[in-house]
Amino acid sequence: MPAFKPPRPGEVVIELPETADISLHFIGRIRSAYATPADCPKNTRERNEPAVIEVDPPYDQGLAGIDGFSHLIALYWLDRSRRDVIVQHPSHKSAPAGVFALRSPVRPNPIGLAVVEVLRREGNRITIRAIDCADGTPLIDLKPYLASSDSVPSATRPD
Repeated sequence: MPAFKPPRPGEVVIELPETADISLHFIGRIRSAYATPADCPKNTRERNEPAVIEVDPPYDQGLAGIDGFSHLIALYWLDRSRRDVIVQHPSHKSAPAGVFALRSPVRPNPIGLAVVEVLRREGNRITIRAIDCADGTPLIDLKPYLASSDSVPSATRPD
């Protein structure tokens, strides 16, 4: 495990279980302009650099029928993220908050989720916009974004 910075005041670190509950098969990699997680933008609106989703064989057969979708949901494994901080104190917040109230990549299961705009597809390579992960991040899954069922205009959040 890489060396991480010590927790900020108010943060809580937990001991993780020694064994995993599941296993995953990464289906590809995300190629982005960001060399490290520290280089990644923190704000969704700042994620305008094009990136490429590369789907590995034999999973690339699963792309059949994907052409024509303007947006996809990408699920990815934030493999360079810390997993043991359960209460965090982000630098932009005045007080600590539990990991499940944050969009931070630091979480027990570092799964990233992004709704990405599809710019084009060439075989197993999908050029996208709006991703916040470092180059080489493992891809877990892709799903079509359906505005009719994935958008919740009445959703709220605490201020």
